[in-house]
Amino acid sequence: MRQEVDGGYLWAPVREASGARSQFYDNMRRAAPGDLVLSYAAGRVGRLGTVSDFAISAPKPEEFGNIGIYWSATGWLLPVQWIDAILSVRPKDLIRDLAPLLPITHSPIQPQSGNGNQKAYLAEVDREVVDIILAAARLPTVDLLAAPTRTAADFATTIDDVVEGNIRHDTSLDDTVREQLVRARRGQGLFRKRVFEFEPECRITGLSTPNLLIASHIKPWRACETAAERLDGANGLMLAPHADFLFDRGLLGFESDGRPLFSSQLTDADADKLGMHVVQRPSPRPLHKDSQSYLNHHRVNVFIP
Repeated sequence: MRQEVDGGYLWAPVREASGARSQFYDNMRRAAPGDLVLSYAAGRVGRLGTVSDFAISAPKPEEFGNIGIYWSATGWLLPVQWIDAILSVRPKDLIRDLAPLLPITHSPIQPQSGNGNQKAYLAEVDREVVDIILAAARLPTVDLLAAPTRTAADFATTIDDVVEGNIRHDTSLDDTVREQLVRARRGQGLFRKRVFEFEPECRITGLSTPNLLIASHIKPWRACETAAERLDGANGLMLAPHADFLFDRGLLGFESDGRPLFSSQLTDADADKLGMHVVQRPSPRPLHKDSQSYLNHHRVNVFIP
């Protein structure tokens, strides 16, 4: 809780330690900008925040240290703007009013006792639950919430900087590999050359002029677990700059057969202004079989349905 409030985010692994999916973790991908978040720890709701952007695929924050050492190294980071006020509200004291409003399944609080559910992380509750908590904290309105100042892109850049710093200090890698891994972050060097061998043109625009294309990682560079993944040409697409931006932000994706997917969060008006609906697209072609696992990661962890 302390690390997340100080850092302005929530973070959860994609799956439980057993490999099973968790609704509490899947909710990280369902949360949307403007959603309110109540932070519950040690029996109390202590902080209030608002989601400032959609979740991104990200490694476990380094400030966690050995916390959750059994978790997977890669998860979802959800940007949250926390207000400064400390609430200190005990749901247990309000359980008579809260119990009828709590979800039947995947509740953060046990309706009988008012204790927190051990496996709960991010749970969806009715707005009435939030209002009861805020009223008890003498915060009956959310007007105190400041406009969000950090986006997912800001967090992605910060995380990429941390990962790059770790690579530069990794003595298990020789100088040449370190340099290529750093250049791959920006779609340059050996990674770009390898991607071009798989993908000679932009799948959205048909653009094939090399100096107008960006080598974009399918599984984000920061989320790759090995040097091989970061340099694998199958883990990349050559995209026009605006398509690269949409793909990186999860507003654009691809089916296995090459058909483009457009996020529900990309409005038709914005898509039209970007020329996404009127561009003369090349015929879809299946992605290489070696790209399919990376593409699946993007659809599950990056693309916003």
